[in-house]
Formats: sequence, structure tokens, C-alpha cells
Amino acid sequence: MAKQKVSFICNECGHIYPKWVGRCTECGEWNTVTEQEELPRAKVKSGRTLKPKNLNDITVTDDFRYKTGSSELDRVLGGGLVGGSLVLLSGDPGIGKSTLLLQICKYLDEKCKVLYVSGEESERQIKLRADRLGVVGENLYLLSDNDCEAVNAAIVEEKPDVVIIDSIQTMQITELSSAQGSITQVRECTSLFLRTAKTMGIPFFIVGHVNKDGGIAGPKVLEHIVDTVLYFEGDKQLSYRLLRAVKNRFGSTNEMGVFRMCGNGLEEVPNPSEMLLSGRPENVSGISVLCTMEGTRPLLSEVQALVTKTGFGTPRRASTGFDYNRLCLILAVLEKRTGYIFGQFDVYINVTGGLRLDEPAADAAVALALYSGLCDRVIPEGLAVFGEIGLGGEIRGSAHAGERIRECRRMGFDTCIVPKSALSGLRKEDCEGIRVIGAANLTQLFKAAEKCISDKKQ
Repeated sequence: MAKQKVSFICNECGHIYPKWVGRCTECGEWNTVTEQEELPRAKVKSGRTLKPKNLNDITVTDDFRYKTGSSELDRVLGGGLVGGSLVLLSGDPGIGKSTLLLQICKYLDEKCKVLYVSGEESERQIKLRADRLGVVGENLYLLSDNDCEAVNAAIVEEKPDVVIIDSIQTMQITELSSAQGSITQVRECTSLFLRTAKTMGIPFFIVGHVNKDGGIAGPKVLEHIVDTVLYFEGDKQLSYRLLRAVKNRFGSTNEMGVFRMCGNGLEEVPNPSEMLLSGRPENVSGISVLCTMEGTRPLLSEVQALVTKTGFGTPRRASTGFDYNRLCLILAVLEKRTGYIFGQFDVYINVTGGLRLDEPAADAAVALALYSGLCDRVIPEGLAVFGEIGLGGEIRGSAHAGERIRECRRMGFDTCIVPKSALSGLRKEDCEGIRVIGAANLTQLFKAAEKCISDKKQ
């Protein structure tokens, strides 16, 4: 009898080793390498003859994308759910992944046949949740089982238009000796569903759990197989949820969807800027407003800076929602180019609403908040700013300046400080109803802010 082949796989990153090691050299985690048995694959010739198609002979119809009934989800997907695609939805436990997928069934089952497969809940439990969410589901079919091959056979037989797998970590192939949720089980189960999705043209939603570090359990192996990876983010203590795409073969990865968790499930937030600016304190220094871009959507976000006298020899810097290294760079530029010294002060930066600012255009708002916190100057509520800061203290231009200014005007802001180089690219209608001030460097930025402060007092 042939000896079964054994390999050692890291449960965190999926790296394969020929023998056991205590620490994974790829991800640096300890005690994550486990033994996995591999079944020998029979070498059988398929006997098929493949014939490639010319690109011009392939047609794409208008109904190639399915509308999910959620405009926020459609935005993140790139306009809708593409037929034959494999979409991975991941997030922390209790964040609302199953709720979101069951809610879109309310719209999908009006036009499509939907199969909801759960390896975690029984049909009665899903029915109770569906009644709470108001999902009738005349064309919604439930299946509670974790046998991947049996589930796949049911999909081939029923031929649904959309399939939801909740979750992939509960699925297993009985021929494999590894446990549920292991690298081998997750990879093989996802590959089986992938072949079904591509051959039958059925779009799949797959729910993926996350590990202790917030990454997808099972992880990069699973991300490489699927077409789209969505992350559902948010603090479970708060009601707002953010949906982002970190991989999308059929659309942009810069889009973001905003939801609010309530008693009847998830509600879409059509005006995220209003949500992010709600609860702004009045007459408090160290606060500025930034207009950032999330894909094609402009958003107004509040940046808070707290500058206090340090009690230690080395001042502390902390940042939430903004890159720490970028914060240190801005502090160095402020000290070198403007003369404002932060060496004796602790600096704390916070971006409200759970938003994370990744684009360079957030630099000017952070610098203005730091200036306001250090000098104890209150920035007027109607002032917004955006722009990238260079090492020379210059403020560089940012893309979509017109869209950012129009969003500021729509939200009731009367003044917007922009990079001076962006003024030439603005149209007349972009600046109607709002005062636009150009700043070429940090000194001009602070002078413009002081002018706005004095105008408000008058």
C-alpha cells in the first residue's frame, strides 16, 4: 500500500513546508504550521479537445450583471454581481455578513432563483432571521449542510441563478482527512465551487471568517482563487458599517459602501458625509475637515488632533485612522519648514467615524489640525481643506478637485482651501456658492486659516 503524502501548511498564510517548523518564515507566526495529508490524484486523461475563441466572437449582454437591490453593495461590486463570479465576503463575527446577504435575497428572489446554503444554522434558524428582516422569499431556497460535494451536486441539479455559501470554513470534503476550516479543506471546497460557477455561469457569494489578526482565515489561498474580496468593517459597539473591496476583477477597489445596523437589519446610508460629521464639537481647537475620495465618491471627514505637554523624555505619537509614519513625516516638515516645534508635546491624531485615510490629500487637513491644536486656534466650522504635503513644505495638487469642492458646498461649507496648482483646472460652476482659496505651501495654508478665523469674529 502506497504511503500517503504528508505536507506541513501554515494556517495563517498558507505557506507549505516539507517538514514541521515552529515559526513560519513567511508571516512570522509561531505554532501555526500543522500537518496535512494529501490524497493522491489519479492521472486520468480528460479526452477533451479545447478550441480557443476569438475575442470579437464573444458577446456580453446587458444583463450580465445582477442588481442586488442594495445600491451601496452594487457600487462596491462595480455596478452589480457579475454572472459566474465568486465573491468572498469577510468580516468580524457579528458584523452583519449573513444579515446583508439574506437582505439582498429579498430583492434577488423577485427576479432570480436563489439558493442559500448554511453550514452553521438550520433551516428554521434561517427562517426566524428571514422573518425578522422581512424576507418573504418565494424563489429563495434553503439548504443546511456542510458536505461540499453534496451541496455542489444540489447546485448542479437545481440550477439556481445565485448561490450563497455561509460559510466556507464550515464546508468539508469527506475524502480529505483534515478538519473543517483547515487550509486544505478551504482550498479544495472553494476550487470545487469555482469550477461550478465558471462552467454554469452562476454567481457565488461566499462568507469567510477572519482570524485573530483580522485577516481572512484560510487566507491568501482563498483570496487568490476568488474574483472579488469584500471586507465588512466597523466597531460592533457602533451602528455604522463600512464595506470595502480589496480585490475586484470586475470593478474598482477604491469604492466604499456605508450601512447602518438597526433593529430591522442593515440600512444604507445615502449621505455618508453627514454621518461622518455628525456630533462635531463647537469651539474646540485641533479639529479640521477634509474632503477625501473613496473611489468615485467624495466624503467629508473630521480629523482631530490633540497636542499636550509631554510628561516623559520622549514625546508620544499615536494615530487612529491615519498612517503613523505619515504623521511623523508631517510633524518633521512642520518643524523644519514652519518653525512650529512639537518636540515637547505628545501628539494624538484621530479620524472619526471609523474611516481610514489612505490618500495623500489628507495631509493638509492633518497639518491644519496639528497647527490648531498647538496654537489653540479654533478652525471655523464652514472651512474644509485638502492637499498633499511635500518634504519642502509645498502643498501639491490632488485629483478630483472639482468633485471635492462641490461636495463641500453641498454639505453647507462656505470656504475650501485647495492646492494652488489645482485652481487652474477648476470650472466656474465648481466654485459657485463657495469661496475657494489656493495655498502653495504650509505658511499660506495657515495664513488662509487665520484669515477665515478673523473673518468669522468680525
